Amino acid sequence: MSFFKKLKDKFTGQDKEKQELDKLNDEASSGESDIEEDTLTPSKGEESESKEKPKKLSEADFDDDGLISIEDFEEIEAQKLGAKFKAGLEKSRQNFQEQLNNLIARYRKVDEEFFEALEEMLITADVGFNTVMELVDELRDEARRRNIQETEELREVIVEKIVEIYHQDDENSEVMNLEDGRLNVILMVGVNGVGKTTTIGKLAHRYQAEGKKVMLAAGDTFRAGAIRQLQVWGERVGVEVVSQSEGSDPAAVVYDAINAAKNKGADILICDTAGRLQNKANLMNELEKVKRVIGRAVPDAPHESLLCLDATTGQNALSQARSFKDVTNVTGIVLTKLDGTAKGGIVLAIRNELHIPVKYVGLGEKLDDLQPFNPESYVYGLFADMIEQNVDVEQSEEPSDSDLENNDAKNEGSTHE
Repeated sequence: MSFFKKLKDKFTGQDKEKQELDKLNDEASSGESDIEEDTLTPSKGEESESKEKPKKLSEADFDDDGLISIEDFEEIEAQKLGAKFKAGLEKSRQNFQEQLNNLIARYRKVDEEFFEALEEMLITADVGFNTVMELVDELRDEARRRNIQETEELREVIVEKIVEIYHQDDENSEVMNLEDGRLNVILMVGVNGVGKTTTIGKLAHRYQAEGKKVMLAAGDTFRAGAIRQLQVWGERVGVEVVSQSEGSDPAAVVYDAINAAKNKGADILICDTAGRLQNKANLMNELEKVKRVIGRAVPDAPHESLLCLDATTGQNALSQARSFKDVTNVTGIVLTKLDGTAKGGIVLAIRNELHIPVKYVGLGEKLDDLQPFNPESYVYGLFADMIEQNVDVEQSEEPSDSDLENNDAKNEGSTHE
């Protein structure tokens, strides 16, 4: 199965019904099924309709207890995730697809001139210079290895290599370090204006919807209105916020929040922090102090230190990440406002150049638009139209059953002659 077809099947679910029909047809032909043949093979209209309509919740298989099957649940969740990334990355997708299609149309042959143009295109998409050089070098090697002469044949390889570059260190790097039976402490860091408080509110909503007891610590005591802003989010999503007055010691606020979370049996405590003090040194010293307090109160905590970055700031987000990484053990990135940029390549630059996994991405304004990051979902969102179009073309070029039967008949006739 081609990489494009694998992505399309995973995120649209459009091939499952066809696979089930093929299985039933195989059983019928081998005498293992009593189902009449007319009920197995759909008409052309029915077949095209089944391909166009992925399974919905109302069409899922429920057992006697009213529970959905694991297979149907996973399929529906994958479709929802694919739709989220496709909608959220619309600006980046239009930019990526248009530029890549134009490049392939302009350079028909795989040569050094094509690779130089590809490098320029990826750099302008915020993929990052070092990452682009690595990606294009791997494409050169792959083209030589497979003896690829036409640029059209590299289209799928480019997308596949993007996923490989993200996964090169650890295929499960984007999984959050959260465990049952303990107080999980998440420390949120980042400069002002990147959407840190909003991200905390959305994370609280997500974990609470998963059945977790969540509490928040208003550790940003230096910015006017930051405490009230977090309290508003707490009221909105229905979680308790531990706070003190403006100007209080952030470490003291976090310490009180940890004790309250322990006493109330909370599963997750999310701690807000300041995004700016008088200077960078003061900010980083304050963060170190907060971390020490957390570590003394909860062994091995914070379990996650998430850095919020604004995707629309492009390469500036990379420099912010480097600054925080120098003094704080950042375990993951939350990339906000990814729906607002046409340069979604920043995800690759962060992962490959800083070796920090992206844990969540912001794909819109709604509460559920903060989504766990997944490399395959990401590349599907970046190239969805191109992926689906290529798979449709491939399938239309495949010989139909009737064509194969006619060829068999012709071959049989020529043998008799």
